[in-house]
Amino acid sequence: MNTNIEVLGGGASTVAVGAAERQRVLRNTYALLALSMLPTVLGAWIGLQTGIATAMSPMLGLVVFMAGAFGFIFAIEKFKNSGVGVGLLLGFTFFMGLMLARLLGFVLSKGNGAGLVMTAFAGTSAVFFGMAVLSSTVKRDLSGLSRFLFIGAIGLLVAMIANVFLQSGALMLTLSVLAIGIFSAFILVDLKRVRDGEETNYVTATLGVYLSLYNVFQNLLVLLGVFGGDD
Repeated sequence: MNTNIEVLGGGASTVAVGAAERQRVLRNTYALLALSMLPTVLGAWIGLQTGIATAMSPMLGLVVFMAGAFGFIFAIEKFKNSGVGVGLLLGFTFFMGLMLARLLGFVLSKGNGAGLVMTAFAGTSAVFFGMAVLSSTVKRDLSGLSRFLFIGAIGLLVAMIANVFLQSGALMLTLSVLAIGIFSAFILVDLKRVRDGEETNYVTATLGVYLSLYNVFQNLLVLLGVFGGDD
């Protein structure tokens, strides 16, 4: 009888530790995500002030973006278990801010550009908080959705690269709408993985959520710049 009580007690203790670890990873993810906004804003401001992103042609900009983004992502994953990974992640968000400057410059050139940027920020924040709440209430396994979203993201990337050559406004707007839906769902999946203990590294978790938020914000800016701009 005593032995059974000890076994049950040990099991309860293990569950408690597991729950505590999941909460720790989630807290660290949220904290690092908030911190990553600072270098993003700094990078965007420097990009606007220097015009470095605008000076590049669309093709050169695409090459620099793809090489920089995938290079940073590879390095972050390699060093994710050390402070170097955190530093690389913050460097990556600075780079992403720089790359956002061209689109920000276009939107800010509108008569109501500042308002459009704030609207895009508010919309992105609403998506994040909505997915965060949903991730705490959804009970079903989302691994199937994750695979579907990954395929959709690859198709989206290929279509966006193709549109650099096609220069189709209608395709660009269609892809922006799809991107907002796909990456909003990615936020839900990534946060749910942390809550379920499937993702135990907060650097990797932050990277995934940051990329999704970046894409939601960027594509909201595209839509608002086209439909909400006041010239």
